[in-house]
Amino acid sequence: MEKVIFEQLDESLYYEKLPNGLDVYILPKKGFSKTFVTFTTKYGSIDRSFVPLGEEEAITVPDGIAHFLEHKMFEKEDGDVFQKFGQYGASANAFTSFTRTAYLFSATNHVYESTKTLLDFVQQPYFTEQTVNKEKGIIGQEITMYDDQPDWRAFFGSIENLYYNHPVKIDIAGTIETIDKITAEHLYTCYHTFYHPSNMLLFAIGSVDPEEMMSFIREDQAQKTFPEASEIKRIEVEEPLDAAVKVNELKMDVLKKKAYVSFKAKITDLQGKAMLKHELAVQLALDLMYGRSSDFYEDMYEKGWIDESYSYDFSLEKGFGFAMVGSDTNYPVELELAIKKVMNDSASALPFDAEQLERVKRRKIGFFLRALNSIEFIANQFTRYQFNDMNLFDAVPVIEELTMADVVEAMTSIQGIEQQAMFTIKPLNDTSEKA
Repeated sequence: MEKVIFEQLDESLYYEKLPNGLDVYILPKKGFSKTFVTFTTKYGSIDRSFVPLGEEEAITVPDGIAHFLEHKMFEKEDGDVFQKFGQYGASANAFTSFTRTAYLFSATNHVYESTKTLLDFVQQPYFTEQTVNKEKGIIGQEITMYDDQPDWRAFFGSIENLYYNHPVKIDIAGTIETIDKITAEHLYTCYHTFYHPSNMLLFAIGSVDPEEMMSFIREDQAQKTFPEASEIKRIEVEEPLDAAVKVNELKMDVLKKKAYVSFKAKITDLQGKAMLKHELAVQLALDLMYGRSSDFYEDMYEKGWIDESYSYDFSLEKGFGFAMVGSDTNYPVELELAIKKVMNDSASALPFDAEQLERVKRRKIGFFLRALNSIEFIANQFTRYQFNDMNLFDAVPVIEELTMADVVEAMTSIQGIEQQAMFTIKPLNDTSEKA
């Protein structure tokens, strides 16, 4: 077992790769009574086209299958897994993102019993056509619920604007039509391809003894049999650099319009520290241009073009990336032009100086230091960083090292006019023309 010490943060991370390929990380936290354990596979909604394990020809599975599989993992022949966690006083959950599916629990007692339950239910799939068909109705209701949420529709509407072919444009849950095509055979194919230990990571944080926990996990995995690890062959798609749809809108039952400008990233082929550095540099640039202490924000708020719903963000994974800026507003056209002007002007004249950058860097470091006191935050974020060959605990020193030149270079990824798109949600009775 390796031990990595992060002296600046006073953290010690323990790591071991087991013979079956499973990566195990343990982070003991002094003074905490709670323990979080996450078991995550590098498999998300964008993994729709791939070569199944043991085969040679690529297939494309129905949209939403990774999320569907997450739901079905909790149902076993002898009952619902949530009940087992409940017997130990543990709280269990799961989520599916574009790139990963995570299963987790938190507990203050019976941590090893809950860890055993977590490992067993994720590594023992059970699907039948009857239970799969029953789940279609449940997930169909979930899809309908999200379809009625304006913020969710604005988020995916903005992504759909940006991408021609990349599956990130597809809702993580799929549609009622696509999930209706899912079979038990589909689920087993995806499970056996993506849920091998060599494609997974177990992370434990909190009130845990690293030696005891590692020994427990090591023994559990040694008692189970898995096929030989093999390379997962994902089928990548060609994606142009420009936005697919420059302007789009949707009418919903809302009182106030929602307007979001999105920026498609050019640089999406980074991994490791280069990716971490680039991601943080873009985030700092957005903080400087659109943050709540920026001239833009103060101007927009004074004019009444934005309200408390205002937000901006940057998302980056291998193969795709995008920034979004938007708000509920009665002035979507004016807000769109203002957001784009800040970005477009930044290509020729920086809207911030070195002193402002240093101030935003200190604020960003403060955010990370506060967040690293939350085991919930670390448990939810650690795996995403590791799957991209990054380390969450490297964020603070990387921010400290970032220069103005780094930020300016990173900004070029989202500055092109051809990479911009606008998505608006309007009330049902709105008769204004599309911007």
